[in-house]
Amino acid sequence: MTIKEQAAQIKLDSTKMSATTLKERNQALAAIVKALLDNKDAILQANLQDLEVAQKENVAAPLIKRLKFDEHKLEDVTKGIQDLISLPDPLSKVQLKRELDSDLLMVRETCPIGVIGVIFEARPDALVQIATLCLKSGNCAILKGGSEAMNTNRKLFEVIYNAAVESDLPRNCLFLVEARSQIDELLSCHESVDLLIPRGSNAFVQYIMNNSKIPVMGHADGICHIYVDKDADIDKAIKVIIDSKTQYTAVCNATETLLVHKDISAALLPKLNEAFKQKNVEVRGTADIQEIIDCKEAVEKDFRTEYLDLIISIKTVSNMEAAIEHINKYGSHHTDCILTENAEAAETFMKYVDSAGVYQNCSTRFADGYRYGFGAEVGISTGKLHARGPVGLEGLCTYKYKMYGNGNIVADYAEGRKQFHFKDLDV
Repeated sequence: MTIKEQAAQIKLDSTKMSATTLKERNQALAAIVKALLDNKDAILQANLQDLEVAQKENVAAPLIKRLKFDEHKLEDVTKGIQDLISLPDPLSKVQLKRELDSDLLMVRETCPIGVIGVIFEARPDALVQIATLCLKSGNCAILKGGSEAMNTNRKLFEVIYNAAVESDLPRNCLFLVEARSQIDELLSCHESVDLLIPRGSNAFVQYIMNNSKIPVMGHADGICHIYVDKDADIDKAIKVIIDSKTQYTAVCNATETLLVHKDISAALLPKLNEAFKQKNVEVRGTADIQEIIDCKEAVEKDFRTEYLDLIISIKTVSNMEAAIEHINKYGSHHTDCILTENAEAAETFMKYVDSAGVYQNCSTRFADGYRYGFGAEVGISTGKLHARGPVGLEGLCTYKYKMYGNGNIVADYAEGRKQFHFKDLDV
């Protein structure tokens, strides 16, 4: 069966999936947790095979870290599923109830998107998070993971799929695409796939956007900034900057550029540079930064670069307006932070920085569906349509309008025999 034929079958089952109850979906998720734990040894062995291949092929260290799926990762994903089970049902929530006339009622109610295609990088834990989020939100999912994690993904999918189907979810609720050559075929399934969520490099995401009629939700680069205001607490600032840069470098919410107000640069930078040295961070600074600390030169290209490594670019700015202008010009509209004790300055920054996440005095690494209480995420969207920021259950739902009438016809209202009175009711 071709991918297009398979997608058509999944589309048919998506209506059955949308009609499942919260109890049925939660029971399936609980069965998945048990199945993952029961099959722990086989899953970890499959991951060791992927790691051996990656090491032989000299895959970069940050990618190796993403690829690794050990007992700790298994514990994290199963806890994530248990948290997901505890979340309320995102479906059939009444958002609006409006009486158009005495015998004509309109209701807006949440429902699944339908069939979601997710193409993601070599992170086996992402497969678990994406599959379970789609199931909880009543969606069917077509999954394509990175080839580096083929063995791990195959085993994880087998375990999750079998547990879901044995729990009486529709047979086509999940499907795994393995061959890279099948991606283009998936991109052509605009009649069956309702949404694509790509997770990968800038070039890859752009390729998906440019080669499919299917709506695409996601982000390309993750160029996140921290602006250190003149009213920042230096000790607090160093702690936040170090976490934002080094807690996990190979992710889209790690800070890549630091902007420092000129009035605080001399007091902050020497201490911060010592902290960077302890974490083996390579600092690239503009000429004014190099006058204060010993570092490599930063050129304009650095401020357009998502390093995904222990490298950070730094420049000073004369005021907050200059920082905001830099962020909106060079940033990826992902997550940006101001470090300041001045509440008014923070509100101005948050108002004018055009990003999905704007923070005060906390690490950019908080930009994550799990840390937002969304039950993990299928990805982060930097766009402004439908969903923005970490995309969890709510972002995987849309809505429909239901109308309840009594033989009502438009001609009565168009010809003046009846009138609308538009009365909003409590939901």
